[in-house]
Order: sequence, then structure tokens, then C-alpha cells
Amino acid sequence: MPDKITTVAELEALYGQPNEASTVKEVGYVTPHYRAYIEAWPFAVLATGGPEGLDCSPRGDKPGFVRIHDERTLMLPDRRGNNRIDSLRNIVRDPRVALLFLIPGHGNTLRVNGRAHLSVEPSLLASFAVEEKAPRSVMVMTVETIYFQCARALVRSELWNPARHVDPRTLPTAGQILAALSQQQVGGEIYDREWASRAAKTMW
Repeated sequence: MPDKITTVAELEALYGQPNEASTVKEVGYVTPHYRAYIEAWPFAVLATGGPEGLDCSPRGDKPGFVRIHDERTLMLPDRRGNNRIDSLRNIVRDPRVALLFLIPGHGNTLRVNGRAHLSVEPSLLASFAVEEKAPRSVMVMTVETIYFQCARALVRSELWNPARHVDPRTLPTAGQILAALSQQQVGGEIYDREWASRAAKTMW
């Protein structure tokens, strides 16, 4: 494949050097400005890696759900989910993690890379309780690099533009997907109909 890039040198020759604004924003601790971002964000994507490969998982809660313990430590509670625990399995075996934060309506995203471990210390779990329900574990992340990403991707995609929102009725439902993949043993119309009430009871 003669058109395949195979070395970092070839890649750098193609793209050139980043400008100063692209590099000076990267630091190894949570600055006051980055703190303001993290405290406002209700949604993040958690990236991990393990022997089976890579994983990318959504995390969401009320703004500030990622706690800033100090300028080099973030804490993320593991809320109720599907119990696959793919991300958590990876962290136990490979501590490298990354977070990508998004704020609805805001163009910039925030990227944080570091290493993490899982804590089940009782008082820490209790401090993250919502409606008297504590998470089963908390990810404690040591920040190695943190920086904001410019808004081009969100501008191009018009992510926050209501006029660009996709009508859910034009896409397969979760119940339909499950039914098709399980020979009608799981999912279906009942799954879709009951999901909202079921999720409301198990949100935390």
C-alpha cells in the first residue's frame, strides 16, 4: 500500500508542527480555568484499554459529577449501568485512562489523560451517594495531561443545533436491535415500552 503512512516522520511531514496555542494549553494539573470547565460538565466519555482491546464508555450525571479532589486528582463515581464493567475490568489491569468532557451548548471540549485505580473505601463511596444510593466503586484518576480541544468538530457537526437533531423514530429502537440479535428472545416492544420506567427506578 504505497499511500499508507507508516512512520511518525511521514506523518509529521504531512501535517507540520502545531502552533503555540495548540501546545501551551496542555499542562499536568487542573488549573482554575479547567476547574471551572470540569465543574460545569454533566457528560464525559471514558477511554480505557485492556488485554481484549480498547473501550470507550459514556459517563453522565449532574454538573460537577467528576469531583476535583486536588489539582492532580479527579474522582468519578461509577453509577448504575448494565454491569458489563468493561471499563472497570480494563482499569484493574491497565491504569491508563482518558476523559473527554462535553458541555451542552459549549464548543470547547476538555481532554484529560492519566492513570487510575478503583476505590471501594466506605466513606468515599458514601460521599458520592445520590438519593441514599452510593456507587459500588469510585475511579480515582491521577492527572498527567489536561487541555481543551478547539470547537471545530462541534461546529462542523452542528452538535448543539436543534434543527440538526435526528428524529428517533427514523432509527431502530433498542428493543428492535436486541430482538434481532437474540432471535426474539430479548427486547422487543415490551422492552422499549418499559425502559423509561425501569431506568427511572435504577438511575442511581
